[in-house]
Amino acid sequence: MAAKRKRATVPSVPALILDNLGYLSFLGVLALLYIGNAHYAEYNVRRIQELESDIKERRWLYMSLESENMYNGLRSEVVDQVRPAGLRLHRGKPKKIYAPPRAK
Repeated sequence: MAAKRKRATVPSVPALILDNLGYLSFLGVLALLYIGNAHYAEYNVRRIQELESDIKERRWLYMSLESENMYNGLRSEVVDQVRPAGLRLHRGKPKKIYAPPRAK
């Protein structure tokens, strides 16, 4: 006698989804984490680029102020700036000023 073959049944799609609901939920959470991480990384890249441009601008400002300060600190520039106030460059030795001690 011939043995009856069992017929393979294909489960329906809703049954597959319900049977694997935990796994599908896990995959959904992983997808959300992946998307959130991508957005966070792009945000950080944009912020880094903004900070780098700010650093470049501040470095330029610092260098220009330092250059101006070095120029204004030259002896010839100081003499030119104090001349209108009636001050002049003294060529001799400095004079000592003695003050009597104060009585308490």
